[in-house]
Amino acid sequence: MERLEIIGNLTADPEMRTTQSGSTVCSFTVAVNQPPTKAQRDSGQQPPAKFFRVSAWETLGDNCQKYLAKGRKVFVAGTIRANAYMGSQDNKPHASLEMTAQSVEFLTPRGEQGDALASGQGTVAPAAPAGYAAPQAAPAVPSGFTAVETDDLPF
Repeated sequence: MERLEIIGNLTADPEMRTTQSGSTVCSFTVAVNQPPTKAQRDSGQQPPAKFFRVSAWETLGDNCQKYLAKGRKVFVAGTIRANAYMGSQDNKPHASLEMTAQSVEFLTPRGEQGDALASGQGTVAPAAPAGYAAPQAAPAVPSGFTAVETDDLPF
């Protein structure tokens, strides 16, 4: 069984289209940040992101179109397909990965905007669908303890 699970941020607003047979499909790209290597951390470099093109069909696609926007964080699980093609500009072989979503979880809390949206780019999506539970705010740090972001942990 082939199954891929990714967590990342949308690089642009989702695009909805209808096939000739009448099925609806929502397409969007998810940027997945890789953890930095020790050498990258030491030099202050940011590792390159990996980009996955995602297609969500029918009702799942309708919900993605309604509630996702550029910068929003998502968890996507589904199958993956590799496509090979010849570049029209450079006439060289290229490959792309296309993911067909079986489930999509909206990870950006309700009422919060993604990073790109906070900077004034893109549009604000409406409130999350019914049944969507926003993560609870982090509890206050008791005195005597230091708050540490998970990104700061060496493992």
